Parts: sequence; structure tokens; C-alpha cells
Amino acid sequence: MSFATILLAEAATHVELPMPTWMYAVIAGIVFLFLALATFSYRDVANRHSSSRSAKAAAEPGHGH
Repeated sequence: MSFATILLAEAATHVELPMPTWMYAVIAGIVFLFLALATFSYRDVANRHSSSRSAKAAAEPGHGH
């Protein structure tokens, strides 16, 4: 088979996408927004428990930073 016949065979087996291409970008944006919100929800978690961390560090000298 020549290269031209291979290209024609590929063009004949074109598969239609299940939705418009811009919808893939919308879905990806929604997924990234959800992941950003999940990451944002963990902000400042270490500072919420600073009193218990400092009490433990005072009880064990040499292990605090």
C-alpha cells in the first residue's frame, strides 16, 4: 500500500466525537475548579492545632523545630 492509500483509509474511518470539542474544555475547567477548592480547603490547617503542637514540643525537649 502506498502512503496515499493509507491516508485515504484513515480519512474514511473518521469517528465523530460524542460532544462538541469546547465541552471538553468546560469539563476540564470544572474538574480543575473542584480540585482547587479541595486544595484551598486545607489552607492554614497546621495553625489550627498550634497549641497542642507547642505543648508536645515543650514536653519533649530537643524534638521541636
